[in-house]
Amino acid sequence: MKKTILITGGAGFIGSHVVRRFVKSYPNYNIINLDALTYAGNLENLTDIEKFDNYSFIKADITNEHTIEQIFSDNQIDGVIHLAAESHVDRSITDPMAFIKTNILGTVILLNAAKRKWKDNFEGKLFYHISTDEVYGSLGDEGFFTEATSYDPRSPYSASKASSDHLVRAYHHTYGLPIVISNCSNNYGPNQFPEKLIPLAINNIKNNKPIPIYGKGENVRDWLYVHDHAAAIDLIFHKAKIGETYNIGGNNEWKNIDLIKVLCRVMDVKLNRNTGDSEKLITYVKDRAGHDLRYAIDSTKLQKELGWKPSLQFEEGITKTVEWYLSNQKWLDDIVSGNYQQYYESQYKSR
Repeated sequence: MKKTILITGGAGFIGSHVVRRFVKSYPNYNIINLDALTYAGNLENLTDIEKFDNYSFIKADITNEHTIEQIFSDNQIDGVIHLAAESHVDRSITDPMAFIKTNILGTVILLNAAKRKWKDNFEGKLFYHISTDEVYGSLGDEGFFTEATSYDPRSPYSASKASSDHLVRAYHHTYGLPIVISNCSNNYGPNQFPEKLIPLAINNIKNNKPIPIYGKGENVRDWLYVHDHAAAIDLIFHKAKIGETYNIGGNNEWKNIDLIKVLCRVMDVKLNRNTGDSEKLITYVKDRAGHDLRYAIDSTKLQKELGWKPSLQFEEGITKTVEWYLSNQKWLDDIVSGNYQQYYESQYKSR
């Protein structure tokens, strides 16, 4: 079936993998990638599909109401996959207003545009909102987040995502807008901006710089390979029941310090270093304010209802990730230097 799908944040880490999957898997779909190209948005993530006939890019900010309304007016949009968000906890602590503006206001502007455009006929339409497990708060040593877990956000980032989740559900219950929501665990893999733990550590190890670890490194996260997340998004978009929420987790819980030690061992092998050389770079720093102890996702509902399961265990996924970063040094250099912004100028300034 011919559809036009608007994917917000499609030049970012997760978004670029989702855009690529949809463009290649559904040639009958018209995929519109909408991204503001802020610091973490990078069109170099999508050079392999930018010439495809069913792909187009729009540079726009989801907080610009007039622009979003115009995009919906100009295109017969059948579905929205909403990934655009400020997503780094540390940044939310220093600049919470940016998160409130993008994650809350931006989501409402998209919801309003979809509601107005689709008001006469919701049939075949879907607003799919991608969220995070951080909205659930922090776990102790046992237990898992399920779709029924009460919200208890602890940072400006997670609070802003919790707010957007509530608003998406409110538009479903109040206006009948067809929605689904997914909450995922920590993602890793190719194309991740190097402020996040794994790519930051890879880059620092390669350059013999300290690897900063918060506190004692005891915080536990559930890690999900980004390709598996994109596959889950594909399934949920096409098969989920309207109004439902699905948790997506990798079944890969690791303490931060243990994860980094595995990464160090992989890097020693790939860089032909002596075993233990990279571990010497580990440096403990003051813990982050309000640092949640443990996240763990129960993805049973997604696995049973839609047949999804993660394809990789962490050791295999981290090896693939390291190999990608070591083979794509120019991408990393451009990101670190900010030169990736020049790609947009060279590709789109005359269009």
